[in-house]
Amino acid sequence: MYLDPQLPLARSEDLPFSRHATTPREAMAAHLPRAVQPFLTWLTARPAPGEAMPERSPKAFVGGALGWIAAGIVLTVLPFLAELAWPAWALVPLGLLFTSCGLGLFQVVIFHHCSHGTVFSTRPRNRQAGRLISSLLLFKRFDDYQREHMLHHSPNKLLTEEDEFADFVFGLCGLEAGLPKRELWRRVLAAVVSPAFHARFLIRRVQKSLFTGDTAHDWPGRVFWASAIALTLATGTFDLFLLAWVLPVTVLLQIATIGRIIVEHSFPEADVIHARGRELVCHASTGVFPGSMPPAGHPVAVGGVMAWAGWWAEMLTWQLFVRLFVLVGDAPCHDYHHRKPATKKWTSYIHARQQDLESGTGCLAGYSESWGLVRAMDRSLASLAATTPATLRRQPTEALVPPVDAAAVPA
Repeated sequence: MYLDPQLPLARSEDLPFSRHATTPREAMAAHLPRAVQPFLTWLTARPAPGEAMPERSPKAFVGGALGWIAAGIVLTVLPFLAELAWPAWALVPLGLLFTSCGLGLFQVVIFHHCSHGTVFSTRPRNRQAGRLISSLLLFKRFDDYQREHMLHHSPNKLLTEEDEFADFVFGLCGLEAGLPKRELWRRVLAAVVSPAFHARFLIRRVQKSLFTGDTAHDWPGRVFWASAIALTLATGTFDLFLLAWVLPVTVLLQIATIGRIIVEHSFPEADVIHARGRELVCHASTGVFPGSMPPAGHPVAVGGVMAWAGWWAEMLTWQLFVRLFVLVGDAPCHDYHHRKPATKKWTSYIHARQQDLESGTGCLAGYSESWGLVRAMDRSLASLAATTPATLRRQPTEALVPPVDAAAVPA
């Protein structure tokens, strides 16, 4: 079960638990112990009702990302270096997941918010950090990314050929407006497993990070990668380098990026797209939360025990994987970011989004949400299938409007 802006809210008598529980997270808060609520808040990226907003420093995200990467590399190489018994080989996929999570945090949170100038205290420090990250991790040169990302936040450019989201969806993934949803799904799944797609993606990343013509930007990355390759070849650990570092930085990060970008935006009705107003930003952005509605059965009855066991199994396997691999950091609350792109409250994104939702002042159109990654992807692809190429090509009929938050644009 999930909330769809096209559907009315369920009646209170239809809800399995409390008459006040209209979302999966509210049902979790109403019928699960208080001790598990902080974990569920992080996992679902939705707070329990009335939960206080914690304070977190941007530097904590930097430390967290480095911690995930370090832990992931150790777990990945440990069975090889320590010659552990076969059960320990389960640490390898866990380590790859941890490393991918840390890399995703650098991509989605730190690098991204450096472009908005909200990670470090000064604009030069944000730029320096962003340039170093893009050079080492093969992201688009920071200055180019920042310029294009500011266009992405403009209602005049969102979902147009000048939009980085549209460039990825249409240009790299090969999706097209108006195609049947089934065909769009086929193309997405083909991209996930296609060596040719990953090769194109990687070549594009290398070109835009190490061969930009900006010597000061390119050479730190070139030296880092050349040194890492030379050192691992000299020590006979090149195969471990490929597994523990190159695989997560390339193929795994690219797979996660596909899922993350697909659900970042959907395509609203033609009149909303044509108007190019601020409502476009709201209608085109949806919160995507890992999780599902808890079962209705009583946890003491046999059927209820089985239902709850299945629900917890899903939450602690698939939904946890989605949170660590795809919807990392503040990715579930991307709709809040597009409403408040320059806010420094992004460090408390879970609670900040909820406050904005409850205030009713965040946008002309209310917040909408999807529960579950696959459902959110299906919803986004369905909206693309319902859109025509002519709708996206048509120029705005109204006067051009500024970005949602003028402070998001660098001076």
